[in-house]
Amino acid sequence: MDSPALDVAGCGSMVVDIFYRAPRVITSDEKILLEPHRGGEFERRQIGGVALNHLGWARVVGLRVGVFGKMGPDSNGAFLRKGVEEFGFETHLSLDGSASSFAPIIVDARGGRAIYMCRGATGELRPDEIRTYHANFMRRAGLISTEISQLPLRTVIAILQVARESSIPTLLDVDIAPSDACYSLGTRSELDRALRLATILKPSKAAVRELTPGTRNMQGAARALRERYRSTAVVVTDGPGGCAVCAENTCVRVPAFKIKAVDTTGAGDAFLGGVIAGLKWKWAWPEIGRLANAAGAVCVGQLGAFPASLDLRTKIAKLYGRALPKLSESKFEALGKAADPTPSESTLEVELDKFFDLAIDELSKLRAHLDFESIYRAAHMIRSAETTGGRVHVTGVGKPEHIARYAAGLFCSVGTIATFLHATETLHGSLGQVHANDVVIAISKSGNTEEICAVAIAIKEHGARLIAVTGDPDSTLAGIADLVLSAPIDHEGGRLGLAPRVSIMAETLVLAGLSVALEAARGLTHQEYSRWHRAGALGEAARRLAAERGSRRRLKAIK
Repeated sequence: MDSPALDVAGCGSMVVDIFYRAPRVITSDEKILLEPHRGGEFERRQIGGVALNHLGWARVVGLRVGVFGKMGPDSNGAFLRKGVEEFGFETHLSLDGSASSFAPIIVDARGGRAIYMCRGATGELRPDEIRTYHANFMRRAGLISTEISQLPLRTVIAILQVARESSIPTLLDVDIAPSDACYSLGTRSELDRALRLATILKPSKAAVRELTPGTRNMQGAARALRERYRSTAVVVTDGPGGCAVCAENTCVRVPAFKIKAVDTTGAGDAFLGGVIAGLKWKWAWPEIGRLANAAGAVCVGQLGAFPASLDLRTKIAKLYGRALPKLSESKFEALGKAADPTPSESTLEVELDKFFDLAIDELSKLRAHLDFESIYRAAHMIRSAETTGGRVHVTGVGKPEHIARYAAGLFCSVGTIATFLHATETLHGSLGQVHANDVVIAISKSGNTEEICAVAIAIKEHGARLIAVTGDPDSTLAGIADLVLSAPIDHEGGRLGLAPRVSIMAETLVLAGLSVALEAARGLTHQEYSRWHRAGALGEAARRLAAERGSRRRLKAIK
């Protein structure tokens, strides 16, 4: 049996942490001045959230990691996706949430902090989405991690159930107290069900206090929780007090490392990343606890919860006192290396499966955010131009050139006179085919390609109207155009993720939609369509349908 593609896949809070420094954390009705960070800025943005943080530290100490869940189609989500993908994460994310999560964090001079969480899209992830969209991605992992922090409890249960059905062990981080979880995330019965489904539990101090009231020490709490929920293991953290682990034939306390705290945010998440790595390497629990404590100690020595770089594994290894296994290569680090000349059938199947899943997801997100009003306006602009003898020209550079040829032919087939305009030839005389009362459609994913922008300027100076079809509504081309049809996509698919694949589909769909609007606005009939299609199956079908419609009209007139 082949090894799983991912050592761990996690789901939970994915948050843009916005850090502010202050002399102290204030209470209600107080006021205090913020301190600037380096460079005089008063705030600092960083990747955060329980899920991304612990996966980031698991990546640092040597694992292949993936994250799945929901974000919003906004700048915070783009910031998070770019950051974790550059760090070596594989991602399986839908972008149909209301807004990506963020958290203002006040850090005081002693490293203490106050965190205000706005969970946004994380709190909107539904159980049915886990089963219908994320389950196949989950099955690629050797371990599934999730949390009780921002996810609805029913969604946590669905994650744990899918993992159990696939015989994948799970690790549940109980990051908030049960009373808080039941106030905002679900019911107490749902909470207890989640705790029983998880293979390994890692409760926070706040959770332990409520779940085991009156317990005097960490080891006793870990033992009590393991017995109650029948977990394979329970790991309890206590900050400077270290951690305790209760598993089969093991119940130990592992002391913490002493280190000056810069910021205690995320220490438990870094600890969890160390636990996951130790489980992957099949270390004994005392060694896992020591590695996890070392990761937590290194974390509190930096500002923010997400690791500053992969180089921190050197600090963890030094503190731990033992070399760590080799860092697993991520798909991003492999980009510059020669591809396997004879990839296995299973590898090809995985790549194809990933591509088609990604393409369907990207096009679904495009459909959810299409601006129909802009398409209506584009159709009206073209129809208005036709009343003064104007025509449509479609242009693009590179792969969009082929879309432009297709779109021009499609428009003609439904009654809108359109021609292909060669972008580079436009600046060498072909601009003469464009009249001032014409409309030009320019296609570019980035909207910043030098050639297409030069053509756009020439067209506007010539007096024609310009419609941009682009993935970036804030691009140079979009700024020049009279109207923008937005076709954004986040990922192209394929091992390298570079060749234009999904963006071509998105641009083609938007232009096909425009052809539908033009066809409807014209009131095109089967008889007219058949005149332009003298041969072939389409023309034959149009003539047959026109004849059938004529027969129905005559029959109705007789009656």
